[in-house]
Amino acid sequence: MRLGVLDVGSNTVHLLVVDAHPGARPLPAHSHKAELRLAELLDEAGAIGPEGVDRLIETVAAAAQAAEDQGCEQVLSFATSAVREATNADLVLARVKAETGVDLTVLTGEEEARLTFLAARRWFGWSAGKLLVLDIGGGSLEIAYGIDEEPDATVSLPLGAGRLTAGRLPGDPPDPEDVRALRRHVRAEIARTVGEFSRFGKPDHIVATSKTFRQLARIAGAARSAEGLYVQRELSHKSLQEWVPKLAGMTAEQRCALPGVSESRAPQLLAGALVAEGAMELFGAQVLEICPWALREGVILRRLDHLPTA
Repeated sequence: MRLGVLDVGSNTVHLLVVDAHPGARPLPAHSHKAELRLAELLDEAGAIGPEGVDRLIETVAAAAQAAEDQGCEQVLSFATSAVREATNADLVLARVKAETGVDLTVLTGEEEARLTFLAARRWFGWSAGKLLVLDIGGGSLEIAYGIDEEPDATVSLPLGAGRLTAGRLPGDPPDPEDVRALRRHVRAEIARTVGEFSRFGKPDHIVATSKTFRQLARIAGAARSAEGLYVQRELSHKSLQEWVPKLAGMTAEQRCALPGVSESRAPQLLAGALVAEGAMELFGAQVLEICPWALREGVILRRLDHLPTA
């Protein structure tokens, strides 16, 4: 069957269309993406403002039309931290449904972590043993650990690259004191959770998903996306340590000139790098293995698990 997954994230609204059936790898058929950066559209009260809601409705409607044009039999639609934490989330969801017909399911942080973990487990396979999976989004950082398809421990922290950039790094380039303050904040938040994972023992592989990690790996020398999904990509702690001060001294325009860094993500890259560096150091990771599958693939895989076999 042809499935669509509509992901209303903190940075983008992304429709992924795949051809899939139970027991087989889902094959990407189409991608429709729009930059929205909802995490940056929250007002002082934590609500998505009228302009943001209008833009969201317009973007979701366009994605729904693209799914119809692509012949999707079913579209799995969900929203993550920016909508989840908006103080007017119920109103926003009601308007989206009324004006587009799309019923967005709001995932909890734990659900995000579990579904991303499932995608990483299926990608690396059972032989990979114990996995620690890190995922930096626009609004939150998800961490999950386990040896099965369901993780033994999960946590979601408000350490998304977009959220931190908008709230704590106003300058371009940012003020060095703001960078130091954010570094302290990130490490304090992550440090509170380390004990929840360390009691399960050392992971066999530490895995990273998401655009932020892929871009950091790319500027550190990993293969281009054009070289395919199956090329092994890694991000070393040593390389990241070298890049963080460089990124801190750059403007967003200068970061945009780096390999693999998009114009829309360039302003957030430093905050993402600080979260990645803090997580690697606190979890003792010398190398992260980049996984091309993440939350959207996890949603697809879970749906396929519940389809009847022929």
